[in-house]
Amino acid sequence: MNAGEQTPPDNEADLVVQMDGVGVRRGAATLLNRVDWQVELDEKWVVLGPNGAGKTTLLRLAATELHPTHGLVHVLGERIGRTDVFGLRPRIGFSSASLASRIPGDEVVTDLVVSAGYAVLGRWRERYEAVDSARAIELLAALGMEGMAQRRFGTLSEGERKRVLIARALMTDPELLLLDEPAAGLDLGGREDLLSRLATLAADPDAPATVLVTHHVEEIPPGFTHAMLLRDGAVVAQGLLGAVLTRDNLSKTFGIDLVLRRSGQRYFAYRAAAQ
Repeated sequence: MNAGEQTPPDNEADLVVQMDGVGVRRGAATLLNRVDWQVELDEKWVVLGPNGAGKTTLLRLAATELHPTHGLVHVLGERIGRTDVFGLRPRIGFSSASLASRIPGDEVVTDLVVSAGYAVLGRWRERYEAVDSARAIELLAALGMEGMAQRRFGTLSEGERKRVLIARALMTDPELLLLDEPAAGLDLGGREDLLSRLATLAADPDAPATVLVTHHVEEIPPGFTHAMLLRDGAVVAQGLLGAVLTRDNLSKTFGIDLVLRRSGQRYFAYRAAAQ
């Protein structure tokens, strides 16, 4: 086994996500090809790769929003295709740009967060207890959104929207947290504030297993433990973050000679100077 590759865990009960030989095709296009992957309870994963690498497809499989064309996907011990995904989804926190695009601009922030308990957008005829509203407000405060509970989603900045969606993803106390490019579109201050909050979450021993998708090594929060590198739907490398995130692996993933630097628990990459 190559350095950085995963070894099968001794206790399969600790597996939150398990994919075996998974592929996804759409017409003539192969979005994922023969992916094997395991995520355990206490792991924090980052999935890196260029546009079109298959990162979001991978995350949608884990979120039970997509079924594989071939191979097996198990999430929280349930085999996708042989379980009621609507009963499974409240155990999964999912934040993505596609979700944000479906939210009406006049949606009240607290309603958006609390409605995650029913896996719906907005309040209809569902009934919520005072403890639900209190939890929503507590999560918003933890993400720096104090005083925003009664704001309309459409009036928020991009950074504020990202934090509200993460609060919604955490509302049900999920066993698996999936974050699709949470720092995309943020300015430097907004990105650093968000990464600091994600690092705090990662350090919490009660935090769920987490998978974060990004294009940039600069957006890996401190405290993340594992990495998968994807290119053209195939795994370049996966395993412990320090073993996987190397100059050679990163250059192979992005198809360009890159220099990789590390400062503490943060990573930075840039194109190597021409010889």
